[in-house]
Parts: sequence; C-alpha cells; structure tokens
Amino acid sequence: MTALILFGLFFLLVFLRVPIAVSLGISSIVVLVGDNGLFGLEMVTDIMYTSVAKFTLLAIPFFILAGVIMEQVGISQRLIDLAQALVGHRKSGIVFVTVIVAVFFAAISGSGPATVAAIGGILIPAMMKNGYSKETAGALVASSGAIGIVIPPSIAFIVFAVVAGDQIPVTINRLFAAGIVPGILMGLAFVVAAMIVRTRQEKRGEFVRPDGLEVQKATSKELGTAFLRALPGLMIPVIILGGIYGGFFTPTEAAVVAVVYGLFVGMFVNRGNIFKRLYRIFVDAAVQTAVVMIIVSAASVFAYIITTERIATDISEGILGLTSNPILILLMINVLLLVAGAFIDAISAYYIFVPIMLPIMIALEVDPTVFGVFMTVNLAIGLFTPPVGLNLYVAAGIAKTNIMDISKGVTPFIIAAIIVLLMVTYIPALSTFLPDLLNVE
Repeated sequence: MTALILFGLFFLLVFLRVPIAVSLGISSIVVLVGDNGLFGLEMVTDIMYTSVAKFTLLAIPFFILAGVIMEQVGISQRLIDLAQALVGHRKSGIVFVTVIVAVFFAAISGSGPATVAAIGGILIPAMMKNGYSKETAGALVASSGAIGIVIPPSIAFIVFAVVAGDQIPVTINRLFAAGIVPGILMGLAFVVAAMIVRTRQEKRGEFVRPDGLEVQKATSKELGTAFLRALPGLMIPVIILGGIYGGFFTPTEAAVVAVVYGLFVGMFVNRGNIFKRLYRIFVDAAVQTAVVMIIVSAASVFAYIITTERIATDISEGILGLTSNPILILLMINVLLLVAGAFIDAISAYYIFVPIMLPIMIALEVDPTVFGVFMTVNLAIGLFTPPVGLNLYVAAGIAKTNIMDISKGVTPFIIAAIIVLLMVTYIPALSTFLPDLLNVE
C-alpha cells in the first residue's frame, strides 16, 4: 500500500507537470507523515540535510562553476575552430565538428543541457547554413549534448556513486574511466546516424547545400594556430583526469582545480575581462547548483522510504521471480529506464531506481560499474527523448523551432544511442576495459 501511494502520487504529480523536486517531496511527505503517525516533518528535513552534507557532492557545484567559466571565456568557440580546421573540409564535416566539440565540452562541463547551450548557439546555425534543416541540426546538437553526462567528469556519475555507495562501494574514479569508451561510441553512432539522414535527404532531393560553402582544407599553419588557441581548453580534461588517476587529488579536489584553471585561462590566456563577468558567472552557477541540490535532497527522502519500507527489496525479488534469464532481466531494466528517463531527470532516477535495481545487479553478478555506465547511458538518452527531454527544449529554443518538429528529427539519433546502450549492457568489457587497463579501483 505504501509503494502504491508513493509511486502513484509521484507519477500523478509528474504527469500534471509539477516540478520533479516538488513531486518527489510531496509524495514522500504524504507517506512519511501519514504512515501511522510514526514520522513527523522533522524527519524530512533531517534526511534532506544529511543527503547533501557529503564531501563527495561538493564536486558538483565546482564542476558546474568550471563549466560556466569555460563557456564565458570563449573556450567553446576555440574548440569549434579547432574541430573545423581538422575535419570541416570533409563531406558532412560540420557533423564531425558538432560531435567532436560536444565530446570535448562534455569533458569540461559534465552536464548535458550545459553542453547544448554552450555549443548550440554556434553550431546549429552553422549546420543550417550547410543545408541541414533546423530540426536535424537541433536534434544532432541535443543528442550530442547528452554525451555530457557520460564522458568524465560527469555529475551523473558522482551522484550514482553516492547513491550506490549506501549498498556497495563504487568509486567515482572507476566510473569516470568507465564512461570514456561508451561516450566515444555514442559520438560515433551520432555521426553515422547524421550521415544516413543526409544521404536519405539527398536521395529525396530535400538536402541542398548552398553554393559557395565549400570549405578548403586547413593549411598546416592554420591548423597549428587553431590548436594553440584551443590548447587551454584541451588541457582541462588532461589536468582533471590526469590529476585524479595520477593520485594528485580526489574528484572533489579536481573540481576546485578546474575552477582555478578556468579563472587563470580567463585572466591570462584569453585576456578577457573576466572580473566584469564574475557576478553573472557565479549567479548562473549558483542557480544550476541549487536546482541539482534541491532535487538531490528531495529525492533522498523518496529513496529513504523505498529502502526502509522494504519497497526496493520487494520489487527486486518480484523482478527476479519473473525470470532467471539475465539477458531478459537486463532488457526489462533497460526498457524501464528508457521510459522513466523520458519523464524524469537523471538525478531523480538514480535515487528512485538504484536502491531497487542494484540488488538485482548483485544477484546477477553484474559489475556495479557496468550497471552505473549503462544506467547513465539510458538516462543520457532520456535527455533528448520527448516529451520531457531537457536537451530538446534547449536546442529547440536555439534553433527557433517547436518541440514537435525537433522530436521528429531526433528519432534516428535515439535509435543509434539505443544500439550503443545494448552494446554497453551486454558487452561489459566496453566499460571495464579502460579502468582495468589503468588499474583504477
């Protein structure tokens, strides 16, 4: 009965378009306060405070701040210029540029919507000038932006490690390393999907590249100049990941280093007047951080009820009772996460589903790292899956199109991402190869 009230009220509120954090909070409070009067509202505040008062989560505001700084100091434009110099002259070169820059910026921001916002304003108009429809251009940028939560440093992996850590140790370092190969595979899949879309449109006569837009191959000097200008941005993932795996600092400390480095780039390398922008930078970062932390605190109360009321245990046993075939169980879990990801954000999904699904993964002897990766890829797909995919709304606003049209354009990229998801789910080595190679525990 408790599970029915908890999940029923939550999904009812979600379908009524009540914000996710509010939906989680209200449904949790109703259950806690109404559960035979055993709990009071003070229990809610205690759980919420405890959930965010963790050193590991301190990495989130700093990574968000680092991403905002990098966007403001012009790193995204320099990365685009470098990618353009490398592959812009090729057929469908703008597609390669979009995906390459998305991967690079993902290694800076750790956020899907932030990646779309940072590169979309430049690349969506550029794709449209190259003959792509605004729907296809927006769909590719929205899809590529989702790589932001898979490629390290990833805010999503930090939250997963915190939630899963209550049941079994999962290190952020290992998750970061495990996300690199799947993230690159997603990028390659999006490139293939975009090229297929272009080929089909050309056959139907719908794709017409304007005359005079042929891009010449960059000379060695131009390529060298673009590389030197983009080098400060390229160094960010090297410093962050190299410092973590070199044992120089923890992921939380790495986030602080990223902020300091970003300010250094703004003051001395780009020679921009970063001090005039600091107020706007801190406000933007504070707002984004507040949204994440409110969701974390509200979702933690929801997860507390799922765990203490044995809802997670009952659901896990029920799923395992349906079939003992691990292939079918993993398929069912993926379908459930794909549907859930289309309606709720990744952070909420971790707090709701990890307590339920992690015991199943342990019973199936699935590496928790592999589970973390394929769950994150699932939720990354949710970022550009209608009707609630946040990346779609950001991209639609930039492309000046409506959500219905861009949702049609995103279908090939959803299919491509699902293929990668199945590969990551059923080929664990795609996630564990790099962490094992680097001996990351």
